[in-house]
Amino acid sequence: MNQSDLVALVRAFHREKLGMRERHVAVARLVRDYDFNNTYQYIIAREDVHLSWLDAALADLGATADEVSAVDLAPLGKKETANPLIGEDAHEADAFVSRWRPRLPDVGNARLRNLMNVILGETLEQKRFFEQMLAGQEDLLGRRSNGPGSPGTGDGVMAVRWIE
Repeated sequence: MNQSDLVALVRAFHREKLGMRERHVAVARLVRDYDFNNTYQYIIAREDVHLSWLDAALADLGATADEVSAVDLAPLGKKETANPLIGEDAHEADAFVSRWRPRLPDVGNARLRNLMNVILGETLEQKRFFEQMLAGQEDLLGRRSNGPGSPGTGDGVMAVRWIE
């Protein structure tokens, strides 16, 4: 694989991962369950790390990343859950790995190939989180010492980020 093909491949990988991150940000705004929202925040933070790795790899190749548009999702009704969106995220994580895993052997740069493989592995972990959310499992990132509903969690995620 020549340099320009490698840049194009890494850009495409970055663009897809950035698109997934933007989607996760939009879904997180709609997820009311405290534990599930925290899991989305964890996923987004890991994706920020993945994107920083890819940005650095592109810089090493003398290139920059493409931008993607923010994702805007319609608000949920009072009785609606985010489960359909979470299911779509699980499906997309699996599809992303299925699209990219077969392409990795063509990446001649071992460091870059391994970096992309780590990102694919963590994307499978994200898929597992989404599936566990759909199954109603709340202890995704560990158990709270006082259990669900302990002080600080109330009835879910607050509507605003900061209270003054």
